Amino acid sequence: MKRSAAVLAAAFSCVLVSGPALAADDVAARFGAREAIQQISLSPDGTRVAFIAPVGRGSVLMIGDLVKGGDPKRLIAASGKDDKLSDCHWSTNAALICKIYMYEAGPSGDRLTFSRLVTVDSNSGAVKLLSVDGSSRALDIMQNGGEIIDWVPDGAEGTALLTRQYVPERTIGTNIASTRDGLGVEQVNIATLSRKGVEPPRADAVEYITDGLGKVRIMGMRPRTASGYDGKTIKYFYRVPDKKDWEPLGNLVIDAGTTTGFNPWAVDRKLNVAYGFDNHQGRTALFSVALDATLKRDLVAARDDVDGLVRIGRQNRVVGVSYVTDRRQTEFFDPALRKLGVALAKALPGQPLISFVDANSDESKLLLFAGGDTNPGAYYVYDKVTRGLAEVMPVRPLLAQTALASVKAITFAAADGTQIPAYLTLPPGSDGKNLPSIVMPHGGPGARDEWGFDWLAQYFAARGFAVLQPNFRGSAGYGEAWFNKNGFQSWRTAVGDVNDGGRWLTSQGIAAPGKLAIVGWSYGGYAALQSSVLDAALFKAIVAIAPVTDLETLRAESQGFTNFTMVDAFIGHGAHVVQGSPARNASRIKAPVLMFHGDQDRNVGIGQSRLMARQMKEAGGQAELVEFKGLDHQLDDGEARAMMLDKANTFLRQSLGL
Repeated sequence: MKRSAAVLAAAFSCVLVSGPALAADDVAARFGAREAIQQISLSPDGTRVAFIAPVGRGSVLMIGDLVKGGDPKRLIAASGKDDKLSDCHWSTNAALICKIYMYEAGPSGDRLTFSRLVTVDSNSGAVKLLSVDGSSRALDIMQNGGEIIDWVPDGAEGTALLTRQYVPERTIGTNIASTRDGLGVEQVNIATLSRKGVEPPRADAVEYITDGLGKVRIMGMRPRTASGYDGKTIKYFYRVPDKKDWEPLGNLVIDAGTTTGFNPWAVDRKLNVAYGFDNHQGRTALFSVALDATLKRDLVAARDDVDGLVRIGRQNRVVGVSYVTDRRQTEFFDPALRKLGVALAKALPGQPLISFVDANSDESKLLLFAGGDTNPGAYYVYDKVTRGLAEVMPVRPLLAQTALASVKAITFAAADGTQIPAYLTLPPGSDGKNLPSIVMPHGGPGARDEWGFDWLAQYFAARGFAVLQPNFRGSAGYGEAWFNKNGFQSWRTAVGDVNDGGRWLTSQGIAAPGKLAIVGWSYGGYAALQSSVLDAALFKAIVAIAPVTDLETLRAESQGFTNFTMVDAFIGHGAHVVQGSPARNASRIKAPVLMFHGDQDRNVGIGQSRLMARQMKEAGGQAELVEFKGLDHQLDDGEARAMMLDKANTFLRQSLGL
C-alpha cells in the first residue's frame, strides 16, 4: 500500500485552523478547539470532498479538490446562534444536500427546533430549499424537514428519496387545502426540485428503510397514546420485492431505556433480508430476517459486545459488524474489505481505530477515518486501483506538536466484588504514582466510554492529572444485567461503582492522598454531584458540566414533548427520585463545586444547575455556576471550551492544594 504525503492537509489547515483566541492558558486553547472537520463527504466521482468546518460558534461548508489541491472553497455558513449546519452529502458532482437546524421562540416561550433540507451548488454555492415548507393554513407546526433515505442509483442521476412530514391544513374557505397527515416518502429531482409521492403519509409512521437501490422495503409505525404521547411499541412491516402490500415483520417494545424485539437497520436487496439487532442470551446480537412469508431468522453475529452495523458506499450496503472489547473492532463480512482492513492497520500502526466514512459511486475510492489514543485522528482517501492512501486532513491540527497520553484498559473491583471495566489515562512521562487524580464518569447514562482520544481526559492528563473513566453498572454495551434498571433508578449501584473507582486509584497509589477529584458532563455531572451524597469525604473537588441535579425537574422538562411517557418511565417513581437528586441532598455535599452550563441547553435545562447552586449556598456549601450565553448542551465553541478547561484546572488545583 502506497501512502502519499498530506499535501491537501497542509493546504486545508492553513485556511481553516485559526482555533480559539488564545486564552490565559494556551494548553486549554489547543485542547478546547473544536474539531477542524465536523462532517465530511466524498463526491460521486471521487475527486472532491465537502466538509463542515468550525468558525467561531458557527460553521462553514467547504469544498476541497483532491486532484488539484490548493485552498478549499467556501460555500455556505451558519452562525451557530439561530441556525446550525448539521451535515452535507453529495447528491451529484454538481450539487449537495445539506440539513440546517433553525431555532425560534415557540408560543409558550420555549425554543423550538426546526430542520430543513437545502440543495447547494458545488461551484456557485447557490442554495435552494428542498424541504416543502409549511403553508399559512397549516394546523400544526412542521418542525421536521425530512431525511434522505436513498440516493436512487441505476440511471436516476440526481434523484433522492426523502421523507416528508405532512401537516393538515384548514379547509374552511378553500378547495386546495390538504388533509394529509403524517410521515411519507417522496422522490425528488435535485436539479429541478420536481417531486412525486412514493409512500403516502401515515399518521403513525416514524421510519422507512430502503434497499439502497430506490425501493422502500420496511416501514415502522408507532401509534400514540390517547394523550398524544409516543406509544411503547413500534410495529414494523415489510414488503416483498416489486409488491406494494405491507406484511407484519415484528414489534419493537421500548420501555424505560430498554428494548425488546427485532430492531431493523438495513435491507440487503440481493439476499432479500433485513439486518437488525435483538436480544440474544441477555446481550445484543445481529440477526438477518428473510423478507418473505417465511420470515426466516438467522443469527449473524453473537459476540457479547456486538453493537453496530458497518455499512459502506452510496447504497449503504452492509459489510460487517462492529464490537468493543478493550477497543472497538470490526468484523467484515466482505472478504476484500477484510483484507483491506488488515492492510490499513499495517499502514497506520498508531491509528488502529479505522472506520469507513464514505465512497465514490463505484466504491473504487474510499473515504476513511483513522485515529487512536495518542493520535486524535485524520481523514484519508484510499484508491483501490492505485492502492494509494492519501491524507486529507487531521481533525485536531492544533495538537500536532502536543505530547498526548496513552490510554490503558483496566478493571477494578467494586464493593461487592464485581469487576468494573474502565480506562486509565496517565500524564505523559509519568510513573503513574502519587498523582492528583480525577474520576470522570460518562454521560448518558445509557452510553459507555471507549478506548481512543478524549479531549477532556487528555487535557487533564496534560495538566498532570491521572484520569479514570469507569463504565459503571448502568452503562450500555454490557448486556441487560449490567444496565440494571438504568443509571437513575439504580443510582446507588452506578454511583457506587464510580466512587469505588476513586478508591481504587487511592489503593493503587496512583492518587496522591487527599488529591482526588471528580469531573463529569451531563449524566456524568449528575454522578459527580451524587457521588458526594454517598461519600462526602471521598472527592475533594467536583466539576459538573450541564448536570442533571433533580430527577423530578428532569421529568417536568419533557412534559410538553411526545416522548414524555418514555422519560417518565426511565426516571421512574419512588423514593429514589428524592434520594437520587443531588439538589435535594445538597447539605450532604461537603466538597467545593464548580458547574458549567449553556443557557440554551435543550437536553438538560440550565435551571438544573441554577437550582443546584441555590441549594448548595442555602446549605452553606461552596458552589459556583458559570453560564454560557447562547450555547447548548455540547458547548460548541472553542473559546468557551478553552475558558472552561482553564477555569476547571485552576479550581481543581486550588481545591486540592496543588
